[in-house]
Amino acid sequence: MILDRSYRWRGRDLSSIEHCHVIANGRDTRIRGAVVGPDFGLFYRIRLDENGHARTLKIERADGRALELFCDGGGGWSDDRAEPIAGLRGCTDVDIWPTPMTNSLPIWRGNWQPGQSQKFAMVWIDVTTMAVQRNEQIYTQLDSTHFRFQSADFEAVLQVDEDGVVVDYPGLFERI
Repeated sequence: MILDRSYRWRGRDLSSIEHCHVIANGRDTRIRGAVVGPDFGLFYRIRLDENGHARTLKIERADGRALELFCDGGGGWSDDRAEPIAGLRGCTDVDIWPTPMTNSLPIWRGNWQPGQSQKFAMVWIDVTTMAVQRNEQIYTQLDSTHFRFQSADFEAVLQVDEDGVVVDYPGLFERI
């Protein structure tokens, strides 16, 4: 995948806005974004390797709180002190709340057939609390521009563009 493009989303409730830029050159993918919410502001940076696996993640909030994680490309995660995080073993993707950009990571890596589901182990980060946890998610391609996203008791049908980037996340985000 080759990309050099900016994207913008707003929260459906108009309480947040995001701007991010993706550069994918075949060697790696770099995503940089900023989100302004009702009670926080943040900057995030994600680097994926040539296989689309998350390698580095950095989140910096406007209030000074920060999180930096590193992955060996095979699902072994460590923090900024190089301490292993056993609970995240096997996760190769990240999902940052509140950005629809990270929904593209498993979509980009999947070998998709309409109707076929794929399960992903995700590093899920809630930036409002900076909580980090493992989260199992299921994506099902419905057609070339729609994926069903399921996580625990949550489900949504995401509309994506030709590059697999979210255009519409019903009830939560829309691209502008």
